[in-house]
Amino acid sequence: MKSLIFISLFALASLSSANIINVPAQYSTIQSAINASVNGDTILVQPGTYTENINFRGKNIVVTGTYYLSGNLSLIQTTIINGGSPVNPDTASCVIISSHEDSTAVLQGFTLTGGMGTKWTDEHGAGLFREGGGILIQYSKPVIQYNIITGNSAVAGGVISTGGGGVRIGDSYPRFHNNIVTNNTGFYGAGVVLNYTGGEYYNNLIFKNYGSNVFGSGSGIWLNGSFTRPVTITNNTIVSNTSINGTPGVYGFGSVVATMRNNIIWGNTSPNNAQITGGNFTVRYCNVQNGYNGAGNINANPDFDTTNYYLRSTSPCVDKGDSSVIYNDPADPGNPSNAKWPARGTLRNDLGAYGGPGSATIANSIVGIGSQNLMTLPDNFILNQNYPNPFNPTTKISYELNKSSEVSLKVFDILGNEVSVLFNGTQTAGSYSVNWNAADFPSGVYFYKLETQTGSEIKSMMLVK
Repeated sequence: MKSLIFISLFALASLSSANIINVPAQYSTIQSAINASVNGDTILVQPGTYTENINFRGKNIVVTGTYYLSGNLSLIQTTIINGGSPVNPDTASCVIISSHEDSTAVLQGFTLTGGMGTKWTDEHGAGLFREGGGILIQYSKPVIQYNIITGNSAVAGGVISTGGGGVRIGDSYPRFHNNIVTNNTGFYGAGVVLNYTGGEYYNNLIFKNYGSNVFGSGSGIWLNGSFTRPVTITNNTIVSNTSINGTPGVYGFGSVVATMRNNIIWGNTSPNNAQITGGNFTVRYCNVQNGYNGAGNINANPDFDTTNYYLRSTSPCVDKGDSSVIYNDPADPGNPSNAKWPARGTLRNDLGAYGGPGSATIANSIVGIGSQNLMTLPDNFILNQNYPNPFNPTTKISYELNKSSEVSLKVFDILGNEVSVLFNGTQTAGSYSVNWNAADFPSGVYFYKLETQTGSEIKSMMLVK
């Protein structure tokens, strides 16, 4: 598996001029290692929490966790870049790749969390936005693989709007594959924003991103504009994303063009529960809830397993992808006529993130598919959905701390303005709850943000009077 997954890394490491720079043994921070690197170097990061916001600064390097050495999936979950304490609050993405890096620039093997996005002047004249809580990519062609992008946001005010809570990619051509994008929020494209960009997006699990309410929403994936190279979205599972308004699944702004093949797009919810709308999309061999016109498309409950959005052997998505051999699942070495786990059935493509030639297990500690939280990260916390929701005029917000920490719990309005501080101080490990009385506030959508020393999380709530 490693020989297939990490071709880019080993190709770079074979160059005689390449160096391996160890973090924290040689440099205490990832950014200081990047600053000391040259093209072709590898930044090898040991497990731990790195509270910083990194920028590739135009260097064609590999920045990687140690997962590739052993294939141990838990190392992805314990090698954490926490972007929640930026030096400049207007540059608060966990990772920025925006200086014409090419396809030898690689980011892999990390959990990216706590990022709050970067103020970014749109290159196409739309104005000032805050985008890319977890990752912001511009004018570049990097490989982004085997990362967990969770608990990031793009909601702060002072801009026209905010998008790409998990990932924002513009005017680029990345290969974005085998990533988990979950529990991120933004006013549009809570999970992924693709703005005037091409790229190959395959074998990603995009789920439970939430809170989008403008520009058509697109809490799973939001696309806009044309690019000289195509957008291909293949073998992804895009499920259980939620929007306050508009389309919760995949939304195309204007006449944006993209090809979607072998995906599962299901269970995304909003007032209209639309799975795919807008754009000029070619959709083939996808399982789309409520149906979508296109060859090979189906409309059937995916029959997910109880964890990780794997398919059960009885799933109608098994062996239902494009039958061309170029889309085949990997063969099981012990039974070459059958697919290798996590794919199912024969070699014909399985729909969703675990089918096709890029099929691989991404993480080993995702909770059941009905749970709100992806995982419990080391030294982290759990922020629960407020109750009741919608509410009038009082609601309870509860959370749990795994260790003593400085804690801030604040409420923001739909424009990102802070309207209430519910708690600000130190708390020991335990369970807590706070009541918010919104009798003096108008009806509408509000956001509450819990911030600790190990990260932050934002959820939305609705006041109805």
